[in-house]
Amino acid sequence: MSITLHWLTALSVLAAFVLGPGDFGSFVRANGHPAERPDIVAHETLGVTVLLLTLVRLLWMAIRPGAPEQPIAPWMRIASKLVQAALLALCLLLPFTAVLALIRQSQAVTLLGGVQLDPSALTFLHSIASSVRWGGIHGLLGDVLIWLAAGHAGAALMHRYVFHDGVLQSMLPWRSKG
Repeated sequence: MSITLHWLTALSVLAAFVLGPGDFGSFVRANGHPAERPDIVAHETLGVTVLLLTLVRLLWMAIRPGAPEQPIAPWMRIASKLVQAALLALCLLLPFTAVLALIRQSQAVTLLGGVQLDPSALTFLHSIASSVRWGGIHGLLGDVLIWLAAGHAGAALMHRYVFHDGVLQSMLPWRSKG
């Protein structure tokens, strides 16, 4: 279950980043509707997917039996826990900042299949949404997430090719021995 959630989240984050509409604010200010743009619809759908996968992953982490531990140096274990916590926090913060940006722009979350979720009903968020340009923060956090994920992937490769331990193999969807 952990491996499945890890890779589904990683692929969803990467796809959302690639499809991230950097011109969303200017598009909306020019009276464009997000449903007109397949990249926006896909990005927002993937964002909701990342949020749901992260919530399921946190639930799974809370109820699963002890996660298998690889024999690594204590400093590596601490670093891996910190990076994992940061990645999970970003996977929660990014959808939250997106909702704040959408409230600020008076836009709904537009999903595949024409489904629209109107975050303006979350009236308690309106004062927060109007206080800052959340789209810029959302973009910055997305960049941080990608850089942190790249470092995470690099560390996994170091475990495989420098330290020659089983850390990378333990999270691969297929279990290679070599």
